[in-house]
Amino acid sequence: MDFKPRAKEVDLHQIQLDAEQSYRDGFFCCEAVLETIIKHFDVDVPHEIIRLTSAMSIGAGRSGCLCGAVNGGIVALGLFFGRDEKRGPKDPEVNKCMGFSKELRSWFEANNGKHATCCRVLTREFNMAEGEHKKQCIYYTGLCAWKVGEIVAREFNIPVKNPDVVIKTREVLYAS
Repeated sequence: MDFKPRAKEVDLHQIQLDAEQSYRDGFFCCEAVLETIIKHFDVDVPHEIIRLTSAMSIGAGRSGCLCGAVNGGIVALGLFFGRDEKRGPKDPEVNKCMGFSKELRSWFEANNGKHATCCRVLTREFNMAEGEHKKQCIYYTGLCAWKVGEIVAREFNIPVKNPDVVIKTREVLYAS
């Protein structure tokens, strides 16, 4: 099965906002990123596929490792660019997919304000699931969804609506 996006145009800012809202509505970061990307790129997959990301939240099962939003983004990238055949480590398809994962992780680290991807590092000053912690995780969820949307749109030559809309900074987000 080939998971190609059917979207004719995407709005990266709306992807960010919808991922943030999905988190507020009850999904964890991972789930919210995947749900939003599937919705905005109009991918024909069962809604239940979101279950694949449930265990990856809070740094992989509350272990505090890789940020769950990044994990969700990586799964979303795998949906579009991953493989399902055993072709070894030199397979250009899997290496391209891993390149997109690395791009997402590196970009997130450079743009999240804390220069980290480890959940423990990103959240160390907060009480889990309260106040500022939750606000930050909502922001990171939107941030990752935005970047995944950018990569997918770029690679499938999907026009981006409102390309000049800038991602909110943490300071603006927290002020609201």
